[in-house]
Amino acid sequence: MNYPLDLSFKLMALAPQISVTDAAGRLVCFVRQKMFKLKESVTVFADAAQTQTLATINADRVLDISARYDFTAADGRPLGSVKREGLKSIWKCHYEIYDAEKAVMTLREDNPWIKVADAALMNIPFVGMFAGYVLHPSYTVTRPGGAPVLRLRKMPAFFEGKFRIERLADLTPDEELRSLLSILMMTLLERARG
Repeated sequence: MNYPLDLSFKLMALAPQISVTDAAGRLVCFVRQKMFKLKESVTVFADAAQTQTLATINADRVLDISARYDFTAADGRPLGSVKREGLKSIWKCHYEIYDAEKAVMTLREDNPWIKVADAALMNIPFVGMFAGYVLHPSYTVTRPGGAPVLRLRKMPAFFEGKFRIERLADLTPDEELRSLLSILMMTLLERARG
């Protein structure tokens, strides 16, 4: 993939949708979360017309803070999963990325105080409109030894909506896809928190 990747939320859609574009502005994927499902279900498409499925992401249980989200390719092949670490994620967002049953990477929030400040400013009339332009939480994907490989950063934007993924180290194609799917799912889950 041609980094940095830009994620932008479609703000007026009923179901959350994300467009992911590369540094040249080409669409990498289009993500749509299904509405009114007891178990989270997300489809990742190769095109904005939503005709070619790349992968699906499905929760292993109904509404749980420690749910595991399994990634499946369009041909039914398992691609890995991401699991939110429930109690660890209450203060600071923490996810484990899996290849089958083995944790191979970690996705963590860099500074939880930004989320707190963002939530506080969002509740102040008029000032809340500008909070998304000032406060920018970031999240880092690391290998087991702690070496960072990708960073997701919220970009200045009114009313939220824009994020950027920067590559910090080389990744295999499988690691890259698993990490991207993990970041997309985490972004959908955490965007309400800041």
